[in-house]
Parts: sequence; structure tokens; C-alpha cells
Amino acid sequence: MATTLAGEPAATASYRARGLLAYFLLGTCLGVVLTTSQVVSWFRIQEMFRFQSFYMYGVLGSAVIVAGSSIALIKRFRVKTLDGAQIVIPPKALGRGYRYWIGDTIFGLGWAFTGACPGPLFALVGSGVSVMIVTVAAALAGTWLYGYLRPRLPH
Repeated sequence: MATTLAGEPAATASYRARGLLAYFLLGTCLGVVLTTSQVVSWFRIQEMFRFQSFYMYGVLGSAVIVAGSSIALIKRFRVKTLDGAQIVIPPKALGRGYRYWIGDTIFGLGWAFTGACPGPLFALVGSGVSVMIVTVAAALAGTWLYGYLRPRLPH
């Protein structure tokens, strides 16, 4: 019995390492796509906020269409995970919507001040924009702060 128990953690660790490697490679590919498509470009983001170019609105709009279509297909065909579990997307409870307005305002202000949304921050750091390390640290600190304050916030 000791042999099988000793072998299991190694197999589990190997399985996790392969999973992390897959996510790392997918993230790297996403970073290359975001960088080459100029979605991480500060100038493109500023053009969007100043209503000087449709480019970023087209990218964001196509992302909304793909996400909405994907969710509709998942619900319609009752798609399952790789483990065979049913994917369940619970309905969103809007309430009065204060948390969305406040959260969206904080998110938008951070995006406008830094010129980058959270998605491509690591791609920017990886492409050599070292000043974004400060933004990554601030995003992580904000995430930690939200996690700390979440029990006290009105949800």
C-alpha cells in the first residue's frame, strides 16, 4: 500500500504540471495575439476613449458577439466539461445594480489612467513594457483588497 500511495502524489503533481504548462502555452499564444493585433497598444486604447477610431470598439464588439454566441451554444447543446460535468450558468441577479456601476467605474478609471485593461497586462510586461509591473502589482493589490473587503460589501 505504501508504494501506491507514494506513487499517487507524483502522478498528481505530474498531471498538474502538464495542466499548468498547457495554460502557460495558451496564455503565451493569447499574449502574442493581443500584442500583434495592437489590442495592448496604449495609443489604440486612447483612440478608443477619445472616439477617434472604431478599431477597439470592433474588437470589443466582436468579443461580445463571440461570448454571447458561445454561451447560447453551451446552453442549447448542454455542453459538458472534459470531466463530464454539466456546465451550468446561473442567472445573474442584478438587484439595484450599484455594485456594477461602482465596479465598472473603478475598472474604467483604472483602464483610462494606465492605458491598459487587466487582460493584456502580462502581455505588456512580457513584451518589455516594464513600467506595467507597477500596474500588475496594483491590480493584484486591488484584487486582494476586494477579497478582503468582500464579506463587508453589499452583494
